[in-house]
Amino acid sequence: MTALSFVLILAIFLAVGLASARKATGSRTDYYLASRSVQPWLVGLSAVATNNSGYMFIGVIGFTYETGLASIWLMIGWILGDFVGSTFIHRRLRQATAATGEASFASVIARWYGETFGVWRRIAAIIMVVFLVAYAGAQISAGGKALQGVLGIDPRAGAVAVAAMVLIYSIVGGIRASIWTDGAQAIAMMGAMTILFVAGVAGLGGIGDVIEAWRGVPGYLDLFPDDLLLPGLAGMGLFILGWLFAGFSVVGQPHIMVRFMALDDERNMVRARAWYYSYFTIFYLLATGVGMLSRIYLPDLTGLDPELALPMMAVELLPPVMVGLILAGIFAATMSTADSLVLSSSAAFTHDLAPQRLETTIMLKLATAIAVAIALVLALSENRSVFSLVILAWSTLAAAFAPLLTLYALRRRVSETTAVMMLVTGVCVALFWRFGLGWHDSVYEGLPGIAVPLVIGFALSTPQPRKAKAG
Repeated sequence: MTALSFVLILAIFLAVGLASARKATGSRTDYYLASRSVQPWLVGLSAVATNNSGYMFIGVIGFTYETGLASIWLMIGWILGDFVGSTFIHRRLRQATAATGEASFASVIARWYGETFGVWRRIAAIIMVVFLVAYAGAQISAGGKALQGVLGIDPRAGAVAVAAMVLIYSIVGGIRASIWTDGAQAIAMMGAMTILFVAGVAGLGGIGDVIEAWRGVPGYLDLFPDDLLLPGLAGMGLFILGWLFAGFSVVGQPHIMVRFMALDDERNMVRARAWYYSYFTIFYLLATGVGMLSRIYLPDLTGLDPELALPMMAVELLPPVMVGLILAGIFAATMSTADSLVLSSSAAFTHDLAPQRLETTIMLKLATAIAVAIALVLALSENRSVFSLVILAWSTLAAAFAPLLTLYALRRRVSETTAVMMLVTGVCVALFWRFGLGWHDSVYEGLPGIAVPLVIGFALSTPQPRKAKAG
């Protein structure tokens, strides 16, 4: 019954994606931006489903399993930082998308004030292709882990299944298929997490008994992690600030921001954001609760692979039909992000790297297929933590794009030389923070990766009059 309910729900997702092909026009703007015609509620659900990926179902659950209540600061910082960025960047990006007429994230930024920034655009495209495909590989890997945790089979089978479904509907319907399926997947994700949280609390006898069980785990209800970079409040403040920057990093994620670029009217941005943050807050609270519950139900995962906590907990608590729903919810989360990632990397290659004469319908779909294939290879060969791999890709993309996009949203203008310097500096600082200094576990590397080039860029920028074409 588990396998049957799982397959039926996946069939629904696939049918929704294929149905979007009826509205496809074949143009690059339609393939990558759905002709900028998406309703605000669907933009909000699609963006939040893309954000709350396999990282949330697999990575965050595993992180919370090990960390306990202190992981709540990740949620608070992330959502607050995300919200701050959305207050002044999302609408300006949608305006610039319409003004430039471009179809890719990098090209809209490169032509924000009417220039071409060809060198910057190509460097940005290379970074996007590399890290978006690696990010997609992490999502596909999360699907494999889910299948392993529920059905006990080789995780490579789940990875192949995710890749196959993403390939089918992405090639047929482009970004519209991705957005439509995101809407259905968002419902499945919320349903799966809610069911598991309620079942977990009920299985222990209620909230009071749950709290007592948590108290039985030494340090599990401590509000402050014990591995801070600095002691005391200074270390805690830096820790929270780091995750606030992690949330702000959303503005540097092409696969999420392209949803807001596809909105039907910039005046509907407030409505799209309302859908986004309402869902995001509820879902993250549930995910944190499930992660903490899994520590009680599966204490033996310590020292093994805590990223299997959610699917294994579902098997222990729920009947087979409901386990199929949980598994479908996890797959929905991985697919909703994986398809967005491969489409954004495809756009970077066909629109920003390759000669535009090659930007035909066949090339658009071929590039998508190649991106899926490379991501699958990475998923099958990579044994790293989903959480770690996602954060690495997330922080690098944020360091590359968030500083310049922030300056533009603040109506500041820079030369291409300065833009290139900001991009390269941000990426280098973030990578050095992680691999050179090794401080990423205490302070998110996106904080210095965004802050350093932003300060440099602001000092070298000039104010742009409000009457600017793209402003």
